[in-house]
Amino acid sequence: GHAKIVYFNTVYKNTFFLSLQIHEFNDICWEKCMDKPGTKIDTRTETCLNNCVDRFIDVSLLITNRFAQLLQKSAM
Repeated sequence: GHAKIVYFNTVYKNTFFLSLQIHEFNDICWEKCMDKPGTKIDTRTETCLNNCVDRFIDVSLLITNRFAQLLQKSAM
């Protein structure tokens, strides 16, 4: 009953928060890695974007796993 509602509400909020972070992180990576506008992305810029996004994914997974642990503890 109530525990399921709280759980789904928490998951929904975290999913929404994560999607907002993805958009923000895209902007951050773009600003960090794109030196000059152009029609092609060079190898250095592509590597920078990949590394930037990889770091974000690692952090997101860490946060998601931490939320899951907290939810499991609160459900007990």
